[in-house]
Amino acid sequence: MDFNLPATPPSIDIPSIDFRGDLNDEQYAAVTAEPGPLLILAGAGSGKTRTLTYRVAYLLSQGVSPNDILLLTFTNKAAKEMLKRVEDLTGFEPRRFWGGTFHSIGHRLLRIHSESVGLAKNFTILDAGEAESVLKGAVEAIDNSFFKDKTRPKPGPLSSVISMARNTRGTIEETIINYFPQHNELVDQIQSFSEVYAKRKQEQQVVDYDDLLTNWLKLMEVAPEVKEYYNQRFRHTLVDEYQDTNTLQAKIVDTMGANHQIMAVGDDAQCIYSWRGANYENIMTFPDRHPETRILRIETNYRSTPEILTLANSVIQNRTTQGFDKELRAFKPSRQVPYVVQAMDGKEQAQFVITRIQGLLEEGKEASEIAVLYRAHYQSLDLQMELSRAGLPYQITSGVRFFEQAHIKDMVAHLRLVYNPRDVSAFMRLAVLLPKVGEKNGQKLYALTAEVAKSKRLDFIDAMSDPSVTKKAPAAARQDWESLAISLQDMKKANESGSPEEVVEIGLEGWYSLYLQGAYANYVNRLDDLKSLIGFAARFEEMQELIAQITLLNSEVADRNMEDSDQSIRLTTVHQAKGLEFDVVFVIGAADGLFPIRRSIEAGDTEEERRLFYVAVTRARDELYLLFPKMNTKGGPSMFLTPSRFLQEIPHELYEPVRIRRNYGW
Repeated sequence: MDFNLPATPPSIDIPSIDFRGDLNDEQYAAVTAEPGPLLILAGAGSGKTRTLTYRVAYLLSQGVSPNDILLLTFTNKAAKEMLKRVEDLTGFEPRRFWGGTFHSIGHRLLRIHSESVGLAKNFTILDAGEAESVLKGAVEAIDNSFFKDKTRPKPGPLSSVISMARNTRGTIEETIINYFPQHNELVDQIQSFSEVYAKRKQEQQVVDYDDLLTNWLKLMEVAPEVKEYYNQRFRHTLVDEYQDTNTLQAKIVDTMGANHQIMAVGDDAQCIYSWRGANYENIMTFPDRHPETRILRIETNYRSTPEILTLANSVIQNRTTQGFDKELRAFKPSRQVPYVVQAMDGKEQAQFVITRIQGLLEEGKEASEIAVLYRAHYQSLDLQMELSRAGLPYQITSGVRFFEQAHIKDMVAHLRLVYNPRDVSAFMRLAVLLPKVGEKNGQKLYALTAEVAKSKRLDFIDAMSDPSVTKKAPAAARQDWESLAISLQDMKKANESGSPEEVVEIGLEGWYSLYLQGAYANYVNRLDDLKSLIGFAARFEEMQELIAQITLLNSEVADRNMEDSDQSIRLTTVHQAKGLEFDVVFVIGAADGLFPIRRSIEAGDTEEERRLFYVAVTRARDELYLLFPKMNTKGGPSMFLTPSRFLQEIPHELYEPVRIRRNYGW
């Protein structure tokens, strides 16, 4: 490649833009700032995208070539939107810029310089499934019995461990301790698997998604002439959502912008993705890593009312860790202060939300402008039920509905089989979870079990443990088959003498909890979902009522899901709501142990939970309701709850307390 830089381009003609008139003072200062290391602290709803777009347009107006600008974002959607806005402003087509996600830019660079990092020019990229297959082969080459133990991670979760280590630039041991403690005993093995996996990819001249970033950084480190070329070529590096960068991405930015022409745009108060590798320290230490950094703040908020922002400012000002000083100021006129609503339990909380939503709809509010936010998916269970009963259409944007999740369906299959051993569909759902058991094997095992039960006059569940059945299970599945049979037998006994609640609880103590541990990287979150099923089951006296309610609820939801999603109420976790905004927001479960979540309290670190609460509050444009139940009936005996510590810290004059009357008026 020719590393000679092109001559300085002549002045570029672009349409006249009134930067001074189109921007507020804070945005204008950021857009027109002198080149150098710049940290732009852009608060929620402050026009961050507008600022970045106009910054690109301003650089073009100053004679900077599109080829001299590197624009890094986190999603293709964000990149396309930003470059489309630049085109509308300046007439420059998106293809003229080096702009896109970290991974897309990494791919572009590696296609040009692949040989410098030991890759052929025709290297190919593995999709997630293909990468897991290569990893599976690497594992079995070292230990062909590894995946036979259900407590050990399958290829998907194992891939997540290795990926996290690479993106955080930590060791396998550090990664497991910090993110996957259930695999503490496997540190040495996973380290070996990672090494063989890397070797196999090299032999096959293939890369996975993470390699696009690790090889990008490697390229900058092993090819100084390439690094020097791009350091001179990209006179301006702009990074969107900088607070979400992981350690690897921050190192790439530092290396690419070694000439210090970096503009990092972000908000430390909205750093909420540490669970997937985002490093809060990246934005906090940016000025230390880039001497003479200028810090500019964009604090005028165009989204929310003054009352909502005052409450939001209070939440973040009570933090106990280091953060940049910033105070959102409202552009909109005053309205009602936010409401803090105390409910007896999750059901009453849901009924209040529905009553208020019905009132909003009668007032002419669009359903799509109403959102209910929660910390964890299982916390929406009561609300999903009550919305279905009320006939209100809703759309879950944080994943599938509670009872449609795979792990919930698996546990419900346990219940169905215990209640009705002739339920072949329930049996098959569980059977195919076992190693080497497919549809045909599952059907044969069911037929054999039924035959043994009939000939020996045994209950079907008891017949599963008969030696004549067990020996017909595939060798790789035999141990799991026996464990599953014991779990089902324990559940059957509980069903004969106890309550549905006890049956679910015993089910969670058996084989499936071990299966869950190896099957999913987010094992802890899924276990929380399953524990909430215990509280749901406690509402029913008989198993048939519980199973019928679950089936009917799913059927009603499926029917209503056919309705226009644009006319649906939004239900979402706060993580999934980041970047969105709604006229009316209900935040449910604002109690200690629910939000902040119990794990963070036990770990003694709730500051990311605080930032998450801040993000939830700042999604609301006009009305905000913060609700907390006094009782938690999910996952075992009822427990008294206290309002979230984030609520307790807020001065009382910043909100209006609401007590729910028995008829759910207020």
